[in-house]
Amino acid sequence: MSNSHGNDLPILSAVSSSARQLFQLLRCISFGPKAEVLITKEGLRFTVEESRVMQGLAFLNKALFTTYNYTPIVDSTSNNHDEADNDEPPAFQISLPALLETLQIFGVSDTKDRWSSREMGVTSSFSRGGPAAAFDNRVLDVSGVCRISYPAVGAPLCIILEEKGVTTTCELVTYKPEIQDEIPLQRDRLAQKIIMRSSWLYDAITELSSTSPTRLTITASPSAPFFTLSSNGDLGSATVEFSKDSLLLESFQIPRRTVNTYKFSLIKSASRAMAIASKVSIRGDEQGVLNLQFMIEVEGGAFSFVEFRFVPFIPELGDDDGDGEEDDGDFDALDVD
Repeated sequence: MSNSHGNDLPILSAVSSSARQLFQLLRCISFGPKAEVLITKEGLRFTVEESRVMQGLAFLNKALFTTYNYTPIVDSTSNNHDEADNDEPPAFQISLPALLETLQIFGVSDTKDRWSSREMGVTSSFSRGGPAAAFDNRVLDVSGVCRISYPAVGAPLCIILEEKGVTTTCELVTYKPEIQDEIPLQRDRLAQKIIMRSSWLYDAITELSSTSPTRLTITASPSAPFFTLSSNGDLGSATVEFSKDSLLLESFQIPRRTVNTYKFSLIKSASRAMAIASKVSIRGDEQGVLNLQFMIEVEGGAFSFVEFRFVPFIPELGDDDGDGEEDDGDFDALDVD
């Protein structure tokens, strides 16, 4: 198959010696039904969005693949033939549950712990949770060779898995991209920057979950208490405080006190990344946009990064806890155009 501009080479052709690490990274952002995929010469970028108030991003660097060949789309009608870098990288959407199902198709099944995908009408065989779920033996069995190809714009994403002489070919339907832009983080106007062990953040969120909270308030201050996570919900309120000890907070840059509130369920959606990451960078800008960047160790001792961004509640409208979709009206709808 040739691409839309007559090039016989596929836009993407990549081979990974282990589907496991791809599965683990993409599973971290599996809070939405569809993921937008951006193909670049440096790797594959997967983005999942929730109601314009949360975004999760996983970048599969080309170093994760034993072979990674990207052929840019060159417009034959253009007079500029110098470099293809000027052309916009191809983007599309795919069903994330379908992709995860494909990547762990050789995984060991456990009939007692399955979740179903309404969108596909199939059953998945990986465990729901726990901080060690990503390293469960059933998941670690996902070790087959994975070949990924994207022949042309609008074509299905083809994934070929090979293990012990068994070959499975899956073609995933691709859709037009819908995510307009990233939730903006003003890196030149950061109000907080903290680096800590990810497991401690995971433990704190897990403990706060016991009160069935609807909101999470993050307070950072140059004086004690330095870093505080507070939640409140129908069953009460709870607070977890972190001291400024370098054994707890590897880096702590807080010029002034900040207080921002977020929807708890959205923060908890990042718990898979919290559970398997070694470190987390917690950044927030002056508008209250929260950025969680997780450093995750992959095979060979290398590291990959999974990132989340959250829009805060508007303080003036933060007194009313609505249910369902009405909650979205309490968020600061930042202009990202």
